[in-house]
Amino acid sequence: MLALLSAAELLGMSLWFAGSAVAPELQRLWQLDGSEVAWLTIAVQLGFVAGTAISALLNLADVVPARTLFTIAALSGAAANAGLAFADALTPALLSRFLAGACLAGVYPPAMKMTSTWFRQRRGLAVGTIVGALTIGKAGPYLIGALPGTTVTALVALSSASAVLAAGFIWFGYRDGPFAFPSRPFDWHLVRSVVREPRWRQATGGYLGHMTELYAYWTWIPAFVAASIAARPHAVAPMATRASSLIGFAIIAVGGAGCVWGGLVSDRIGRARLVTIAMTVSGAACALIGLLFGHSLWLLTPVALVWGFFIIADSAQFSVLVTESVPAHAVGTALTLQVSLGFLLTTLTIQVVPWIVRIAGWPWAFALLAGGPALGILSIRRLQAT
Repeated sequence: MLALLSAAELLGMSLWFAGSAVAPELQRLWQLDGSEVAWLTIAVQLGFVAGTAISALLNLADVVPARTLFTIAALSGAAANAGLAFADALTPALLSRFLAGACLAGVYPPAMKMTSTWFRQRRGLAVGTIVGALTIGKAGPYLIGALPGTTVTALVALSSASAVLAAGFIWFGYRDGPFAFPSRPFDWHLVRSVVREPRWRQATGGYLGHMTELYAYWTWIPAFVAASIAARPHAVAPMATRASSLIGFAIIAVGGAGCVWGGLVSDRIGRARLVTIAMTVSGAACALIGLLFGHSLWLLTPVALVWGFFIIADSAQFSVLVTESVPAHAVGTALTLQVSLGFLLTTLTIQVVPWIVRIAGWPWAFALLAGGPALGILSIRRLQAT
């Protein structure tokens, strides 16, 4: 069942960065500037925030069976994503990305809940495996985009077909495990009850620190690498574009291994200790990677990969902390609300990077974001003290 859920997440979450992977081509076709390109990712984040907010308010993750919610959301996301292939300007493209993001609100949180019904003692590893799979799935479009001759239509079609396959996996293959969470009737006050739980607030505070850097890094590291290559003597533009796409894929995909490692370690030393270690390493990489701008890829790439490994290694554990901090009947809503707040934050941090670049240049692009992990560590230490 873990393999089934992992495969479904890997395929379903390929929708996320489909727009970002084709952004260079759309930028050329539509003469977009850096801020407009950023909106191809921000639109997905905003759609996801809207979808998770509505889901949390309506208690969908605790009222609708997870299998049904996932299937409908994945199929709807595939259809919304397909609209990008027919877009002839930025506005319809952003609408497609927003709707795809909203649908993914029914793919990501329910999968974590479904996994938790099958695991109790090794829940950290199980949820870490799921988040690792979806991380690799998000990286997939970058790999496809790096292949010579890949068109916008082909990449969009492949990602939509992947989401349809994910829906089929869950609808025909999934069933709840022995630790299923009880369902309950709709309750307008469920969100308020979740927010009043101190341990939920502290776990979510750590998660927000983690999210401060995560999507800004994933969104802008290919551009950072391309600019770094271009800044070197005798740089070749096509090589910079292809190398940045491949490195962008590797940086996100290596996070899949980071998630599994984080799950294994958290089950041994505790979730709070694991997330503290991961945020310490990722925060240090965030602050220091600018020093390698313009240097050899043999220096830049290892640091970027280490950052890519640790920046996501703790992500699943914040979700597990939430499943352990609220009553069983509120787990779905608590997870959905947590990720909604986190992704709302990312819509701001993604826009901060190009603003920093305009003012101070690419070497300083990520340094400011290092404050997020530092604040996240403080919140998790408060959780440990309770």
